[in-house]
Amino acid sequence: MMTNTYQSPLASRYASKEMLALFSSDARYLTWRKLWIALAQAEMELGLPITKEQISQMEAHLEEIDYDCVAKREKQVRHDVMAHVYAFGQVAPAAAGIIHLGATSCYVTDNADLILYRQGLRYLRQGLLGVIANLADFAEEYKAMPTLGYTHYQPAQLVTVGKRATLWIQDLVADLEELNFVEEHLKFLGCRGTTGTEASFLDLFEGDEEKIDKMNARLCEIFGFSACYDVCGQTYSRKVDSRILNCLSAIAQSLYKMANDIRLLQHDRQLEEPFEKDQIGSSAMAYKRNPMRCERICSLARYLMADAANAPMTASTQWLERTLDDSANRRISMPEGFLCADALLRLAQNVTDGLHVNEKIVEKTVWEYLPFIATENLMMEAVKQGGDRQEIHEIIRRCSMAATAEMKEGRSCDLLARLAAEPAFSMTEEEMEKVLEPSAYTGRCAHQVEAYLKKVRPLLRDVKREKTEIQV
Repeated sequence: MMTNTYQSPLASRYASKEMLALFSSDARYLTWRKLWIALAQAEMELGLPITKEQISQMEAHLEEIDYDCVAKREKQVRHDVMAHVYAFGQVAPAAAGIIHLGATSCYVTDNADLILYRQGLRYLRQGLLGVIANLADFAEEYKAMPTLGYTHYQPAQLVTVGKRATLWIQDLVADLEELNFVEEHLKFLGCRGTTGTEASFLDLFEGDEEKIDKMNARLCEIFGFSACYDVCGQTYSRKVDSRILNCLSAIAQSLYKMANDIRLLQHDRQLEEPFEKDQIGSSAMAYKRNPMRCERICSLARYLMADAANAPMTASTQWLERTLDDSANRRISMPEGFLCADALLRLAQNVTDGLHVNEKIVEKTVWEYLPFIATENLMMEAVKQGGDRQEIHEIIRRCSMAATAEMKEGRSCDLLARLAAEPAFSMTEEEMEKVLEPSAYTGRCAHQVEAYLKKVRPLLRDVKREKTEIQV
């Protein structure tokens, strides 16, 4: 690791080796060379004067990238693609004259990006499925465990721990559906010329338009794309980038919601993210167990949501058939979007794999508020025993306000005792406690969890269940 120059934390701390390799110089420029070989192969098959020997020499020296040669040549010609054409020709001299034949720079730059982005989406899919799988197991385990629900972050009705997890899962499944849609609808740019007219190939193929279509179909086949975009300028539409980063932003939004919920619940000691044996929570306060992984998720998610704004701004400002003010922005915003999404999913896999429920705290919190939650049921029981509904309602309202005031003074909830002391209420504390069974107040939570997970499980058949280690 270089210590005397800036290193992106996404590379040095957060992203996986796989995603870093995908957006490395080697991956990018090897893909360029594969594109040049594929173009030459397709052109040879369609009758252009290119030999098998030329292609074989290119293939034999595919991985011999002399970066010093590239840098020296780029400094001279001020053009990165032509510098790489030159360097490839140096190691495959027999093919030097036909490399990049008929193509413009965007043939390699844009098509390579599409190839790498597609692979990136596929890799992120596995991470997303891993989080969903962990949460599905968690939801199944705690599907029936009552816990206090909140609206406006104020105590509300009971839900279950597992039901709450399904809310996180449902958001992530929506993200999975969007990711699948984006990946399935990615197309290839193909080799379309300087303004997308394919004029150079009309010349090369002597006006045979069918050969141009066959060439692009062959390129799609080689790289596993269903088709080329129907029309284009020099580049593919930058709205494609916008669609991709919007998808990554959506994942960030869902993970932020989940991580923020966990942070709130950890504040109340109901739920805790993993905390390792020798982990230090604070440099000064040795007792602390800060939710630093969830805090990191929220922090990186904000970055990714902001990063996604780059793509629509770029897409909306492209001039006519092409302008180069997209390039510098895309070199940063697109790879970093993927690296950040990867980092988020790695963190989320780690958190959800070791999420801990403090069951006694959850139970205590439930019982603290259950008398208030059960007041409607208590009212019905009191009426059954001969009470007047309106009078009972007023008693409950008055006693609830008084019990709440006591709790605000730091004392325990005494609502049941207050109600039992009311002659018109006609129920003892013991009778009221029989009504206070927490599971009776969670509605259909357990059933909802079971029914939803039945729909989700088929998505998880091919998930790779690997333990994700992160740098704490």
